[in-house]
Amino acid sequence: MKIEKSLSENSILAYLRDYDKLMQYLELTNNGKSPKEIELLDLQEMIRWISEMGISARSQARIISGLRNFFFFLILEDEIEIDPTELLDLPKIGKKLPEVLDKHEIDALLGAIDLSKNEGHRNRAIIETLYSCGLRVSELIGLKITNLYFDEGFIRVIGKGNKERLVPVSPSVEKEVNLYRNHIRVHQDIKPGHEDILFLNRRGKQLTRVMIFTIVKRLAETIGLHKNISPHTFRHSFATHMVENGANLRAIQEMLGHESISTTEIYTHLSDDLLKEAITTYHPRNQH
Repeated sequence: MKIEKSLSENSILAYLRDYDKLMQYLELTNNGKSPKEIELLDLQEMIRWISEMGISARSQARIISGLRNFFFFLILEDEIEIDPTELLDLPKIGKKLPEVLDKHEIDALLGAIDLSKNEGHRNRAIIETLYSCGLRVSELIGLKITNLYFDEGFIRVIGKGNKERLVPVSPSVEKEVNLYRNHIRVHQDIKPGHEDILFLNRRGKQLTRVMIFTIVKRLAETIGLHKNISPHTFRHSFATHMVENGANLRAIQEMLGHESISTTEIYTHLSDDLLKEAITTYHPRNQH
């Protein structure tokens, strides 16, 4: 998974937890079979077991996906001849639309940042980059100075599976990043190995995913925002606002780094959902 698929440590840990569920089931039921001896019926019983434990349909589907990868690997290695997951049904999952911020809420979050503190300009540049470029949090913390091509109007992003893409930058991103770089970052004691990392913590090292989550959560609390948001919410908002303003879906797919257009299409549904909400709320025939 690490070498051939270039998956992140977090993805690998998630897959390992899925395989662990299988081993737990075999131990608890005294099944006695090794993974190479497992059949479809065993896996169906295991899915029934995790369902009874209260694990959601979405999580069950992810576990099945992990197991399919595992048994596919065993086939490639000539350890088994028949894939027991081939006829394993996925549970029905309702489409869950992600939380989205409107422009006023994003402006309020940016306005709540205390620019009198050293980390203020950094945090403002972070939020602006998340929203204006639609980055994943892992892409943001890994963003390098040598990947900024502001003169050409884009940044180079290293996404999932080490895939590279070019993302256009707005003047607001360029302005906030340059303010942070020229007035705050330039005065920091940067630790060896972190010289090219754009966003640094106060100790001169790369920020963690958890720190970005903390920054976002604290800003939401400051403005009294009742939506459950995370760094990924800015990516959802970026895509939704692009769809609402008539952007080409293929262009959005490229900017987000989605492998499949079907992943990007959720934002057309989300946009439709917001339109329905607007009609329900504001159309005179729906007002009593």
